[in-house]
Amino acid sequence: MSSEVATDRQQALALLKEDADKILQLIKVQMDNLTMPQCPLYEEVLDTQMFGLSREINFAVRLNLVHEETGKKIMENLERQLSALHDAAQAQRSK
Repeated sequence: MSSEVATDRQQALALLKEDADKILQLIKVQMDNLTMPQCPLYEEVLDTQMFGLSREINFAVRLNLVHEETGKKIMENLERQLSALHDAAQAQRSK
């Protein structure tokens, strides 16, 4: 594998992780501003962002820039973090 391909793969992976982090930050901001997780706007933003990221990952996989398993791990990690954030927000609100 040439160093150019390796660099492209590293850049693709970094961009996908960066986009996953942006989604997490966006959801944190919504929760911090009292948008309830049951709110349709919250769900719309989350669904749209997650769908967009999954399409980005699929595109990178099709270009052979990211392994499919790596893409799945990015999505699973983000879903775990979002779930933990949601649980923490629910616990905070129930106090």
